[in-house]
Amino acid sequence: MPALGHSGLVVLGGPMSANDSLPGLVDELAMIERALDRGVPLLGICLGSQLIAKALGGRVYRNGALEIGWETVHLTDAGRRDPVFQGIESPATFFHWHSETFDLPPGAEWLAWSEKTRYQAYRVGSSVYGVQFHPEVTAGMIEDWSREPVNCGDIAMLSRPIDARAHDQSGLARQIMENWLQTFR
Repeated sequence: MPALGHSGLVVLGGPMSANDSLPGLVDELAMIERALDRGVPLLGICLGSQLIAKALGGRVYRNGALEIGWETVHLTDAGRRDPVFQGIESPATFFHWHSETFDLPPGAEWLAWSEKTRYQAYRVGSSVYGVQFHPEVTAGMIEDWSREPVNCGDIAMLSRPIDARAHDQSGLARQIMENWLQTFR
């Protein structure tokens, strides 16, 4: 397990469940718990947000609907005031790829929601964030994910193909990351 001498930690996603007992995932959850204990700022994206929620005592479970593709995200009142989402319009369109969700962990502030997923973003303290959507993806990444055999079952359940180039969210991703970095500089 890597040392936690870092200024911050970004935890990304994957096709597995936060509830899987895969060796790497168990180690990642332990690292998140150590980071939380040490006050290391965290940003979790998709599976990363679920793992952070789980480490904080939140429940992770199957979502009522598969959420894959471009969907509208709405900020809550707290989200509109939050420093990480400062300058992000509400609603905004982001890319999603998840079948699971979470309950807000104890002490979390609810920041965003979508029609299919109640908890799209949360904050704990001043620099621990979880976002269920994928602000970090590019069109090329979406195209690659769509070809991965592990994801083909999800793709087969969609009513129409994903248009990877329908939106360019690179400016939003940069803004969210820069805003998050400012929470602990």
